[in-house]
Amino acid sequence: MKNIVIANARVLDPATGFDETADVAISNGKILAIKDIPADFNPEVGVEASGMVVVPGLVDLAARLREPGYEHEGMLASEMAAAVAGGVTSLVCPPDTDPVLDESGLVEMLKHRAQKLQCARLFPLGAITRGLSGEVLTEMNELTEAGCVGFGQADVPLNSTVVLQRALQYASTFGYTLWLRPQDRDLGKGVAASGPLATRLGLAGVPVAAETIAIFTIIELMRSTGARVHLCRLSSAAGVALVRAAKAEGLPLTCDVSINSLHLCDTDIGYFDSRARVNPPLRQQRDRDALSAALADGTIDALVSDHTPVETDAKTLPFAEAEAGATGLELLLPLALQWGEQSGAGMKRAIEVVTSAPVRMLGADAKASIEVGAVADLCVFNPVDEWQVTPDKLKSQGKHTPFAGYAMRGRVRMTLVGGRIVHHA
Repeated sequence: MKNIVIANARVLDPATGFDETADVAISNGKILAIKDIPADFNPEVGVEASGMVVVPGLVDLAARLREPGYEHEGMLASEMAAAVAGGVTSLVCPPDTDPVLDESGLVEMLKHRAQKLQCARLFPLGAITRGLSGEVLTEMNELTEAGCVGFGQADVPLNSTVVLQRALQYASTFGYTLWLRPQDRDLGKGVAASGPLATRLGLAGVPVAAETIAIFTIIELMRSTGARVHLCRLSSAAGVALVRAAKAEGLPLTCDVSINSLHLCDTDIGYFDSRARVNPPLRQQRDRDALSAALADGTIDALVSDHTPVETDAKTLPFAEAEAGATGLELLLPLALQWGEQSGAGMKRAIEVVTSAPVRMLGADAKASIEVGAVADLCVFNPVDEWQVTPDKLKSQGKHTPFAGYAMRGRVRMTLVGGRIVHHA
């Protein structure tokens, strides 16, 4: 493992508050020194980073890697390459693979394959119920020992409130976290957000109540069980209000929002553009504005890519028939920076919501800080470098994104994981 020095960069670490122009020395996979480099340090690799920003490696709490079972839509190697190209060094994958991540052997195999690629660090979620069927709880203890950081149902709603209650009781007893996408089973079957646009286009609508009813239920059961819950991908102003009240009450609740819901709204569907067919569906501008304000004030903890690569045959269909999902790993950083600038939250908060804030949901094994002695998971980017989203140039096997053709500012120039350079552009 090589000694590396990154020279003359702006070093920004929201976790510690450090924000200065400095050199960073890396040795044996860890940060040896910041600013005051030992005189006897002999770097084998020198990186001149004037005008660049060094931040902790990004942490993405929602990234489907499509293996096992959906290799036609994404391979572990291609999606891990996309992750590090986007500066993402740690990511969480949901359990809706095929077979579902409901047995310890499957989790161990996935983690082993990810480690062999030597790219980003993988933190799997285990399934709450066997096969995501919503009936029988999985062996959460065994899945935790295999490496799961929490348990979810991905986008599959639980059929039974009784099963949800039992899962929360079990999780509370052993200190596990349930990662739940708040969506009512019956109201959430549409393809676009309910409203004038969906009505005009003749698309089946998903009302805000599909989200708020689910959140109400989860919060009530949290009160009675004491369980810890992470809500995945809020989409509405009403949902934000419920979360804000629950947090003020002191409930152990965290949540995230996707880059899609943060930057887009239902009008971006345009004339049945299936690239904008995502889950949760894009809502109205007032919802987008509420999500932005909530991310700025900390009501929403983290920003996620909701990376879901989809094959062309499944995406180039009529809107209602197209598979939901969009590629996003390589867009997470520039869209975070864009939000920070446009909202007034600033670069520090923009970096915080994709580094130190989400890492708190992963437990003791994950870190996102630039401190002496810390593991050198780092992202080096040019904050003013402008580029256009050209799908064919993305590393991900999935080429479909509603941001295709958009101008972005902020390009990842180098990504380090454990002191190894895993991406250099």
